[in-house]
Amino acid sequence: MTTSEAILERLKSLPDAVQKEVLDFVEFLESRQAGRDVSDAEWSRFSLASAMRGMEDEDSPYTRDDLKESFHD
Repeated sequence: MTTSEAILERLKSLPDAVQKEVLDFVEFLESRQAGRDVSDAEWSRFSLASAMRGMEDEDSPYTRDDLKESFHD
């Protein structure tokens, strides 16, 4: 089995959200391989996108009451 085949087999067993993260990383590696200089800002955007991935599907831990301003003596 080639490396590509092994990667593909393992990738198939991962959830779609993780597969998208892998795709982002592969695209990052391709851009770096192409001789393009990847800046810190680009890497930060990639890292932030990966960290935030799937959060839109999560329930918020906060309620409307958490949004109200309160003052303590």
